[in-house]
Amino acid sequence: MEFLTKELLYQQTPQQLTAFLYEACIDNLKEAITSIEKGSYTVANSQLQKVNDILERLGVGLNYESGIIADQLDTLYNYMANQVIIGNLNKDVPILQEVLNMLEQLASAWNEAMNMENTSGQRELHRKTSAYEKNVMVEKRDY
Repeated sequence: MEFLTKELLYQQTPQQLTAFLYEACIDNLKEAITSIEKGSYTVANSQLQKVNDILERLGVGLNYESGIIADQLDTLYNYMANQVIIGNLNKDVPILQEVLNMLEQLASAWNEAMNMENTSGQRELHRKTSAYEKNVMVEKRDY
């Protein structure tokens, strides 16, 4: 994940911040798995604590008024956090790989949804602009 300044973070939309959190979570989890494989358990522990912190932040940021998807994401985040704790206690790479796989799928779906929102938003703007241009009277002036 590239370095982000506070100013840059404040300029991001909530959707972009969520994408950054997914990316940071994935990066920390990959580093933890690598550290466990190398026997650097202290480093792995630190990275896995960061993963759980991020999962907690993702859960706190859910908008429960948006319906059942928020409840399902909350359940998924809690499941992943529990698996990370178990994986950390037992230094169990397959459990952590399972969480990594889920996070990568979530991040991919999130990014795809953001791209679709941007594309449909741009289409809507273009449609509105075209409708406006069709109804505008233009006076021709001779200079």
